[in-house]
Amino acid sequence: MGMMVEGVWRQVPRDSTSTGGAFIRPESAFRDWVSDAEAGRYQLYVARSCPWAHRTLVVRALKGLEKAIPVFYAGPSMGENGWEYAAGEFRFLHQLYARAKPDYTGRVTVPVLWDGRTQRIVNNESSEILRMLNREFDSFARRRLDDLYPAALRKEIDGINERVYRGVNNGVYRAGFATAQDKYDAAVTELFATLDWLEKRLATRRWLCGTRLTEADVRLFTTLVRFDAVYYSHFKCNLRRLVDYPRLWRYTRRFYALPGVARTVDLAEIKSHYYGSMKHINPTQIVPRGPALDFSLR
Repeated sequence: MGMMVEGVWRQVPRDSTSTGGAFIRPESAFRDWVSDAEAGRYQLYVARSCPWAHRTLVVRALKGLEKAIPVFYAGPSMGENGWEYAAGEFRFLHQLYARAKPDYTGRVTVPVLWDGRTQRIVNNESSEILRMLNREFDSFARRRLDDLYPAALRKEIDGINERVYRGVNNGVYRAGFATAQDKYDAAVTELFATLDWLEKRLATRRWLCGTRLTEADVRLFTTLVRFDAVYYSHFKCNLRRLVDYPRLWRYTRRFYALPGVARTVDLAEIKSHYYGSMKHINPTQIVPRGPALDFSLR
């Protein structure tokens, strides 16, 4: 697995022995904020396959920010040099990190919000980029979208985010990347307990916080849309499929039908990345043909 060590890209063996076989996600390293947005100045470096990067693409689409915020897409295959780009100033994402911080040590992840003028990484934490796109770029939005993080709902949103992050967003990775049975069992148990809780919650709500779409829905959607195609089999999260949850399945399709969202989803690329690039989980790199999924509302 590749990472930067004092500004140099290196292959570092994957090791979970120090965590007892548990997967621990590292903290994002770049946490600045856009306070004076300008069209074209800030760019997103993403991968369509990544659920964390997908959050930013969804908000960009919902608000119609395509002309204001250019996007560079990595290909689905992650080789020895990590994320690779066919367009833009950088061929490999680690080159962008090295430009921003020549002595950087850490993982090289998407999404990245890049300031093209100052040649620096503004932020590489998806939850914070999501909020910047929600509020700081309103003057460039081509679609009207209610605030995804309204003051009156922030306590409720934060509570949902915390539970969904641990149990679902990161929960599928805790299951898939576990190297000890007890860590896998704990992750899968919490994952499906959280999905059961969400299914019950949606019995009386259109969205997670009621009638209003919020960032909590964005954060959940990008995991759910990948669930049956990837996490169910590849990450061994196979107690139930998403389609076995009637309310969550309809909720996912309702979100998919929102303006611009469908164009941000590429299941073929998603499957190609997960099954083809994670050789420690799928050594043959064979990409399954199924499942057949239809996200359209009927």
